[in-house]
Amino acid sequence: MHQRFNILGTEVSSISSSDLLDAFKEAIQAKKLVQVAITPVNSILAAYKNPLVQHAYNTADYVLCDGMPVKWAASFLNTPIVERITGLDLLPNLIAFAANESFTLFLLGASPGVGEKLKEVILQQYPNCKIVGIYVPPFMPVFDAVENKKMVDAVNTATPDIVLISLTAPKQDLWITQNKAQLHPALYVGIGGAFEVMAGLAKRAPKWMHGAGLEWLYRLIQEPKRMYRRYLIEAPLFIPLILRQKFSRK
Repeated sequence: MHQRFNILGTEVSSISSSDLLDAFKEAIQAKKLVQVAITPVNSILAAYKNPLVQHAYNTADYVLCDGMPVKWAASFLNTPIVERITGLDLLPNLIAFAANESFTLFLLGASPGVGEKLKEVILQQYPNCKIVGIYVPPFMPVFDAVENKKMVDAVNTATPDIVLISLTAPKQDLWITQNKAQLHPALYVGIGGAFEVMAGLAKRAPKWMHGAGLEWLYRLIQEPKRMYRRYLIEAPLFIPLILRQKFSRK
């Protein structure tokens, strides 16, 4: 078991990377279905506004702190989180973990061609890694019943140990939650845009920006049209909401 702390209604996990991988190993060997969500500020805000999203996070087995503002907020609320675990850090760690433990992988989502490129990169680094399937659904705001069945069938036919899902948050998290009852028992990780970065198709911010909590600025500069609303309109709402949570407790 691990601790979880309430941040705007979302129960965020406090766990170290090493303990997390130990828990994953145990769950996979026991053939349990485990859901892992990764929550930067925009995901916490989406959950605050949408009960379905909050339900998806609060029923997930692990909700990881992706983003220094979330970690800072937890400390401000006197519920410090052990470690920030980003999707960009977790993905290569999970792949190394899978290769070392002989666990099989399935890649679901991202744009056409990204999964195949990521597979090439993975096999260059870990020739013994077993990737048992890749499926790229067409872009839809919400998957219809026909496409949803194709996705579920693709995963279930491959019977992987770990399913890495790149559909953006919270879409990927809602998909896992809504399909748990019919999915093959495995580790399901909503990994966001990490596929593109590890595949070498997108760049990550320099290391000095990570600890400073400035990765958002790098992404805004890289993709201003796509990211301006997230970072300049939505994200600033996080601070007053955290202040309200802090002082409403007293």
